[in-house]
Amino acid sequence: MNKKVKTCWVLTLGIPGMDNQSLGLAQALGLEVEQKRICLTWLWWHLPSRFCFSPLRFLGPGSSDFSPPWPDVVIGTGRRTVAVALAIKKASGGKTFNIRIQDPYYAYDKFDVIVAPRHDGLSGPNILNSIGGLHTITPARLKLAAEHFAQQFADLPRPLVAVMVGGSNKCYRMTAQIGRQLGARLAALSKETGAGILLTTSRRTDAEVEAVLREELSDTPSFIWDGSGENPYLGFLSLADAILVTADSVNMVSEACTTGKPVYVIELDGGSDKFNRFHQIMQSEGYTRPFRGKLENWTYTPLDDVGNAAREIGRRLNLKANSKID
Repeated sequence: MNKKVKTCWVLTLGIPGMDNQSLGLAQALGLEVEQKRICLTWLWWHLPSRFCFSPLRFLGPGSSDFSPPWPDVVIGTGRRTVAVALAIKKASGGKTFNIRIQDPYYAYDKFDVIVAPRHDGLSGPNILNSIGGLHTITPARLKLAAEHFAQQFADLPRPLVAVMVGGSNKCYRMTAQIGRQLGARLAALSKETGAGILLTTSRRTDAEVEAVLREELSDTPSFIWDGSGENPYLGFLSLADAILVTADSVNMVSEACTTGKPVYVIELDGGSDKFNRFHQIMQSEGYTRPFRGKLENWTYTPLDDVGNAAREIGRRLNLKANSKID
């Protein structure tokens, strides 16, 4: 990229799983980032994006100011930011470089680059296929987290097994029964291998699921984050010898695979064609294996979807800048 740092608006709906994908890519590109909050009115929230005419005029209270000067780059993730991104590019006279993360579901040719996971099945000259989801995790952040949390978990036995528990969504069900079975398997794994357990739940985890996990692991050397104090998530990833992740989250699986450590996927009830394709790809590429109650050891090159996308997009931004100079 040129020496002058390019300005970038990252469109945000206040959903961390979405926002972090845009922020991670913007940071990897070395852009001067300004987050722009979008608060959709009830009408725009329920209408398909293609019917959101003049979206910059009809944003809800609490939205950021969307007025010139327009940014060099705009990045958004998910369908709900598509109409705004297209409006910004149009208002800039086509000068704003429009980057879309995930399938926009329409107007594919209006984006300079679409970064979509391979399991979405998109292809074309402006499509960059990642293997998993994008995020803000970097080797530098993991190194700092390892140093920061090492003492806190020093008394737990090795190997350390990090367990990332999600919850029910449109495709999967995480029931109390599954939680109890998982807790029992983790307790048995610890007894067999001497492992210490680092476990965190998520915003989607039912209280009943968390309760049965705590019950099953009550006699197991473990640390279960209760949501208070500093979030140890990066510490878990950086210090663990193996990582277990429930199948409901592409993002959590992708983030775990940036470590280069064995990553096991905990199967849940349900699924979908897209999720199934994602997990099949991750297994066939050697990143993950299904959790069967045992620990194995394998190696792979850490997943670097963010870096790969940033390098190619940086090249295209340079080409665009040089074509203007010519």
